[in-house]
Amino acid sequence: QVQLVESGGGLVQAGGSLRLSCAASGRTFSAYAMGWFRQAPGKEREFVAAISWSGAGTSYADSVKGRFTISRDNAKNTVFLQMNSLKTENTAIYYCAADGSVYRDATATVKGYAYWGQGTQVTVCT
Repeated sequence: QVQLVESGGGLVQAGGSLRLSCAASGRTFSAYAMGWFRQAPGKEREFVAAISWSGAGTSYADSVKGRFTISRDNAKNTVFLQMNSLKTENTAIYYCAADGSVYRDATATVKGYAYWGQGTQVTVCT
């Protein structure tokens, strides 16, 4: 079993920045691709960003390209999401997820992830 704990969410003005962190425990973190997803009220969970097990490959939703950056520190079993130039439409609960299989590339598919954190709220105001 793996446990994922997100942190770093909060309230920020439009145009501001936040850095989300996801601490993983319970298995060999470095062997698994990781992803960030978000869910706004009344909407389905959607892909935000993903990073391959090695960190060499990343993938982003079109809506966040150029503003968000995903990274990982395998020594600290942590994945990050740096969010810049935030917009009000980025308001959502952000979830960290771990792939269900080892040594995979970054994937945007919800079904590819076997483990999920509890989420952290990001609220962007005007």
